[in-house]
Amino acid sequence: MAACISAVNLNYQIAPRTLSKFGSATSSDQTASFSFAASESMGPSLRLALTRAAKNTNCSRFLRKKRGSILPLRVVCIDYPRPELENTANFLEAAFLSSTFRESPRPAKPLKVVIAGAGLAGLSTAKYLADAGHKPVLLEARDVLGGKVAAWQDEDGDWYETGLHIFFGAYPNVQNLFGELGINDRLQWKEHSMIFAMPSKPGEFSRFDFPEALPAPLNGILAILRNNEMLTWPEKVKFAIGLLPAMLGGQPYVEAQDGLSVQEWMRKQGVPDRVTDEVFIAMSKALNFINPDELSMQCILIALNRFLQEKHGSKMAFLDGNPPERLCMPIVDHIQSLGGEVHLNARIQKIDLNDDGTVKNFLLNNGKVIEGDAYVFATPVDILKLLVPNNWKQIPYFQRLEKLVGVPVINVHIWFDRKLKNTYDHLLFSRSPLLSVYADMSVTCKEYYNPNQSMLELVFAPAEEWVSRSDEDIIAATMSELAKLFPDEISADQSKAKIVKYHVVKTPRSVYKTVPNCEPCRPVQRSPIEGFYLAGDYTKQKYLASMEGAVLSGKLCAQAIVQDSELLAARSRKVVAQASVI
Repeated sequence: MAACISAVNLNYQIAPRTLSKFGSATSSDQTASFSFAASESMGPSLRLALTRAAKNTNCSRFLRKKRGSILPLRVVCIDYPRPELENTANFLEAAFLSSTFRESPRPAKPLKVVIAGAGLAGLSTAKYLADAGHKPVLLEARDVLGGKVAAWQDEDGDWYETGLHIFFGAYPNVQNLFGELGINDRLQWKEHSMIFAMPSKPGEFSRFDFPEALPAPLNGILAILRNNEMLTWPEKVKFAIGLLPAMLGGQPYVEAQDGLSVQEWMRKQGVPDRVTDEVFIAMSKALNFINPDELSMQCILIALNRFLQEKHGSKMAFLDGNPPERLCMPIVDHIQSLGGEVHLNARIQKIDLNDDGTVKNFLLNNGKVIEGDAYVFATPVDILKLLVPNNWKQIPYFQRLEKLVGVPVINVHIWFDRKLKNTYDHLLFSRSPLLSVYADMSVTCKEYYNPNQSMLELVFAPAEEWVSRSDEDIIAATMSELAKLFPDEISADQSKAKIVKYHVVKTPRSVYKTVPNCEPCRPVQRSPIEGFYLAGDYTKQKYLASMEGAVLSGKLCAQAIVQDSELLAARSRKVVAQASVI
């Protein structure tokens, strides 16, 4: 099991390695390597010495030592099996939507669709348009793919990311996308648990373990009932009674709760405040980087509905490496293999309009003019609002966007001089006032694996009061919180574990802030402007602000364009005819 290797104290020597932008690590020492089940080797070659600690672990069967000598070893880490997702209703629904693009009639002349933004929404839009036989031209303002899942490599070859990304079993469109690209093996599934730090007991954790033998919702109910450390039995009963209307009312009830914050809804249902404090502060910050007094209850109910209705809905996986290479590049390769284009450093300066108010072209910062048969904005909503033409600003569809505002978030990476012991091969809910979730990426992620040093990746949220502060202030505050999570290993003054280096990634406007009464402001993908479409997790789709929401929004955007393809083709022929007359 993958978990056992994190407990082994392995001393090693590593040969120098080099990493290319879209390559993997290489090394001249080939005596031993890390490999992983159902995936290619991604670790550098290492020479390992067996220690006394290694002999006492479940991993020791992989290690052999001849008296008086060290032998080169091959250490094998095996992830948890991929759960059976293919037969769930949501997965089948997502699979059917994917199939409609591949099976749609081939156009006599492919539409050229210009898409702004190469995050997951833009990549998804382009991928499914290409599947339908059209030609997407994807424009990314920055020099990196991924948008909110972007990552960068530092001078040491280490990666730091925009966010700590978790792939749930309840992400049917994302799971279909991985399967369609043939990269299911790039998801590292963890045990079916949710693990919370215990602030009242520094250094201790409380677990919700979902039994594999039971179907949903029984596995989730039993996971809650068996945890007696966070909620008392009277609190569990009151919470269950409070949830009954949501369980009986279904989706219509869930959508109707958009006007209430989590805190307001809990009090209205008679749920004790301690339930909110113990569970839903952490959950609110994990879902939308804000506290329960701000977050719409609809967001929580949608997540709970997915987790309780699907056996593996709450099961989590980590990507096995950096998102630009391991997720985004396979999508780009697919798009390009079908005749599409992807361009970096192509920032939109202006949306030029025709006399009738439709889009004439996208003008780039470098002066290039990009024309197409249809146009998509797949950027964050805050960027779209900056570029909406004046002629459109009085249209209610665009006016309602003013209510949608990105929430600030900070992602912190800290490399330590030692291997931390008080952690898991999993996502952890910190329950800290400053931190949301965190993980030791040197354990949970194959590409970042390091048996000798820990790298904690942490989501710093809520971040509104901190995003303008210095990196040094943010690291100091983070270390103070970590001292409570690792009381025996970390101190704020670094008298214990010492920081080797850190990276702080600030996103002043991330996913849209899911506050009460913003649901009616979310736009559908087809705008009232003929030939202009939107994609992004803020657009209308049932998974709110998430990677799943971004991918689904792209599919819905592509679907709208395919449905409109004859109209768009006729409009383009008309424009060409008019130009030839002139």
